[in-house]
Parts: sequence; structure tokens; C-alpha cells
Amino acid sequence: MNIAILSVSLSVYSTRRIAEEAEKRGHFVEQIDYSRCTVSLGEGRPRIFYQEEDISREFQVIIPRIGAKLTRHGAAIVKQFELSGCFSTARSMGITRARNKARTLQIMARKGVPVPKTLFSIDPESIPFQLQQLGGPPVVIKLQQGTQGLGVILAESEQSARSVIDTFYKMDQPILVQEYIREAEGEDLRIIVVGNDIVAAMKRTGTFGEFRANVHRGGSAETVLLTPKEERMALEAVRYLGLGVAGVDIIRSNAGPRLLEVNASPGLQGIESATGINVAAAIVKYAEYNGSRKK
Repeated sequence: MNIAILSVSLSVYSTRRIAEEAEKRGHFVEQIDYSRCTVSLGEGRPRIFYQEEDISREFQVIIPRIGAKLTRHGAAIVKQFELSGCFSTARSMGITRARNKARTLQIMARKGVPVPKTLFSIDPESIPFQLQQLGGPPVVIKLQQGTQGLGVILAESEQSARSVIDTFYKMDQPILVQEYIREAEGEDLRIIVVGNDIVAAMKRTGTFGEFRANVHRGGSAETVLLTPKEERMALEAVRYLGLGVAGVDIIRSNAGPRLLEVNASPGLQGIESATGINVAAAIVKYAEYNGSRKK
């Protein structure tokens, strides 16, 4: 089977691991930099060019690894592959939904998946009301499209919260303001879902004095046993967004687990190291099974 990994570089750990596992299973695999892809419409059949080569019919399966900076373009390329008959491990609509934290939480709330108390607004005059609705500081302020813990700020006083929120509004940056779940103590869960299965889960812990638990921010990780409710939340979240492969982030609170966000291109290095599970192989097996069914 011919498999394309849509990623900007083969040097990225997750991309390299997926390519290695695909080759081990006898597939032809190629890393395609989606930022260098062009879609041609309006004259004959639609075509996808990689630089100057027509790759519209070269692959049966694509595995998108779309970065935050090029989400819209990457999702458009994924969509064109879908329209050409390729199986994608992450649907284009799911990628764009998951990239926007507000949209993800809206969908989860509508479906009854528990999420932290969250507000999003662009009205600087309502900042006092926003803080009041969340029970006052501390509050967590997040960019709606931030990744790896970037653009996530803990405001511990009303003055700092107002200052940060007002600054983001003036910069025309869409944000979320969320309740601070103190009892989590800088810990959260990262759960990898592939198809209808949870293949790996880890607990991430932030460094001392750091409320963000991202491994990219210097935190640590270890394997974790999920509760049935946490497993169900992760599987439902991925299904509601229309993704085949995703990383789901959950935080444990006194009121029960709360879904934080869903990542359509989850990193594999931290979770493979923490759990010893070959997540890349699970992704390839899922891709090959579904790719063969589309023939």
C-alpha cells in the first residue's frame, strides 16, 4: 500500500516513527510536505501537486500531521485527498474543529461531555463579569489555537487577569478564560485514541511551580490507569470531532474528569517513552486496515 505522511519534515520524531513502522509492515511510505502542495481545480479532474509532480492518485492512505501555523491550508490538502478517494486517519473537518479550542468545547458541551467552566468573549467591558462568572481569580487564559502549552497563562489576581485579557483583546487574539482547577496540582492526562480503541495513556506532571503539565514545557510523564468514565470521554470526544487518530487531554477535578482539548496530530515521543507502547504501529495498522477497505 502507498501511504503519504503529510508532515513538514521527516526529522520530526512522530513522522519518523510512523514512517519506520509503515516500512516494517511492507508499505511504500513517503513524507509529503503539505506546505509545498498545490490543488488545481476548474480544468478537467481536480489534481494535487507536490511541487510540480501530480500525486493525486499516488496514495491509498494519508496520515496527516498538520501543524498549527498552516491548519487551514493543511486541512484543504487533506480534504482534496479525501475527495480523490484516499483514506485519511484524520478527516479535514475534524482537524479544523480540534485546532480551535472554543469549537471543540462547544461540541463537547452540546454532546454532554464534561468540560471546565469556560468563557470566550471579545468584549473588554465585560471582563469583570467574566471573572465573576468563573468565581474570580485565579483563572486560566488560553489562546484558542495555542499548542504545547504555549499561550496558556495563569492569572492569580484580578488585576493580572484584567491586564492579560485586555492585552489579548487589543491584539485581536481570540482566547478562552477558564476556571482554575487547583486540586489537579499541575497534572493532566494524555490519552491516545486510534479508531475505536485507546492504545496508550499517560499522566503528565508540570515542573515545580508550573501549572501546565505539557512534556514540551519540561514536565514529566508516567503511565496511568484510566477510569471507565475517562475512557468513555476520550472515545466520545474523538468520535464527535470526526477523527480517527487523536490525543485527548483530560484533567481530574473534585467534580470528576473534565475534557481540556483534543489534538488531531498528537506527539508520540512522550507517550511512547512513558508507556513503552508502540503507538506508531497502532496508527499504521489502523491506516492499512481502513485503506484496504476503500479499494
